[in-house]
Amino acid sequence: MTERVGVLFVCMGNICRSPTAEGVFRRHVNEAGLSQVIAIASAGTHGYHVGDPPDRRAQAVALKRRYDLSTQRARQVQAQDFETFDYVLAMDRENLAYLKREAAPELRYKARLFLEFGTSGKLDVPDPYYGANEGFEHVLDLVEDASRGLLAHLQQQIAMTLKTKGNEG
Repeated sequence: MTERVGVLFVCMGNICRSPTAEGVFRRHVNEAGLSQVIAIASAGTHGYHVGDPPDRRAQAVALKRRYDLSTQRARQVQAQDFETFDYVLAMDRENLAYLKREAAPELRYKARLFLEFGTSGKLDVPDPYYGANEGFEHVLDLVEDASRGLLAHLQQQIAMTLKTKGNEG
């Protein structure tokens, strides 16, 4: 078929935004029948919450829309993630700057903003941690939108790869 494509979602602590993105995108990928082709994970730029489950508010809001985040555990971004994953998608410009500083120069191109794939016109997924449930709902809205765009982008990339391989044979 085609090589696996790896997607890593990144926020600061890996307990609100990036696990939400991982859970939402995973369901979209599963529903598209591409779980054998697209590998998905999430991580944080900081190790504040390593080993912790996603924030209970993030889980509750996600579960209302049938996204189960309960099995995820926070981890910190590692240098090898830039070799393992094809897309290292930051939730905001602050975390993107961190990723670009930490990545080897030849791998920095993999770090991008997740919302580049959405239609909201926004660049940053706001951190809902210190706010009310409405912030988690807003994050979920942005993540669902960008997940659809990312999936469409990857489906196009996969189709082009398959077409190229078909022409080689």
